[in-house]
Amino acid sequence: MELNRDLNKVKSRKIIANKDIVNSVSSILSDIEIGGMEKVLEYAKNFDGFTGNPIVTVEEIKEAMNSVGENFINILKKTKERIAIFHENQIEKSWNIVKEDGSILGQVVRPLRKVGLYVPGGTATYPSTVLMNAVPAKLAGVKELIAFTPVKSDGKVSDVILSACTIAGVDKIIKIGGVQGIGMAAYVEKVDKIVGPGNAYVAEAKKQVYGKVGIDMIAGPSEILIIADENANPKYVAADLMSQSEHDKMASGILLTTSKKLIEEVEEEIDSQMSSLNRKDILLESLSNYGAAIIVSDLKEAFDISNDIAPEHLEIMVADPISTLPYVENAGSIFLGENSPEPFGDYMSGTNHVLPTGGTAKFYSPLGVYDFIKRSSYSYYPKEVLNEFKDDIITFANLEGLDAHANSIKVRYE
Repeated sequence: MELNRDLNKVKSRKIIANKDIVNSVSSILSDIEIGGMEKVLEYAKNFDGFTGNPIVTVEEIKEAMNSVGENFINILKKTKERIAIFHENQIEKSWNIVKEDGSILGQVVRPLRKVGLYVPGGTATYPSTVLMNAVPAKLAGVKELIAFTPVKSDGKVSDVILSACTIAGVDKIIKIGGVQGIGMAAYVEKVDKIVGPGNAYVAEAKKQVYGKVGIDMIAGPSEILIIADENANPKYVAADLMSQSEHDKMASGILLTTSKKLIEEVEEEIDSQMSSLNRKDILLESLSNYGAAIIVSDLKEAFDISNDIAPEHLEIMVADPISTLPYVENAGSIFLGENSPEPFGDYMSGTNHVLPTGGTAKFYSPLGVYDFIKRSSYSYYPKEVLNEFKDDIITFANLEGLDAHANSIKVRYE
């Protein structure tokens, strides 16, 4: 297949909120905010046919762990360990400054008390995403981590999801998903933050409860951008472009290269490899609409374009890729060299795969331990120190027309 040569078409990809979804979500959330758990269970019955006990039992967890087998449990444990090793470096500590005049300035770091982790159900089972969200939350010290996941009338949660939640240290698993799951997290469980991926309804629900609770981010379709020189392996480039383009029809895969020959070879490889892949219909549509292969004059131009796009995933397949890291300003996660394919990061490299999309890598970061903490500043001043600054503070306050602020200082010296 021939990829687009016009980058503007790919860059114009926009996700517009469906008004029917917005209104439906708003109505459901309003009902749950007023009606509480009774409304949650009502919607679970209406939408999913589920009427049983919404809390996963210890027996269900044991059955799931036995079902997936020892090999998969060991993979989960190994993955958890690699994620933990990377994220331990993000743990922040409280600090203070004690000055000679007796004043103290400091910052105290506290974990969020309770976090809701949304886990998609149905055909989408992502145990890796459970680990990516839960491990940094637990490293941060979150006291209660609750997973919300939809079930059908049989009340069965995927064995791999139950196993991943257990290995990751999730404290409670609730068989409620969809908008009602988000509503339960926000208005019944009253979590401090909701994290995790979901469909358009779940994403809209997270958006609407933001402010009542925190959320991780509003994630859009997946994207990958590859910067490659003439020495890059076309087989690897083609495979990696498709690794993200298979997610959905709105996913984007972009190649920036100095080599016209590489583009031709990559396009041939896409045709060859795609023929044996299960999701080729999705690949054809996503690559046709949002795939691109662009010739650049040099690598500087490639990095300039990449920084403007701010891709979720950036692969750099050039000679000495590590030396190019300073040129990257905006990217969610960066993969250096031909043996660092993006799917390694999706599963077991240790870096987080919950990443900013749609250009938001210009101001957002990958999910991390820092998303599960909050910081409070504090100060202590002896009266002698306040006395030193009182006149300046009073002047400041009066200039801003806030005489009650000024009065708060004055009364201490009357």
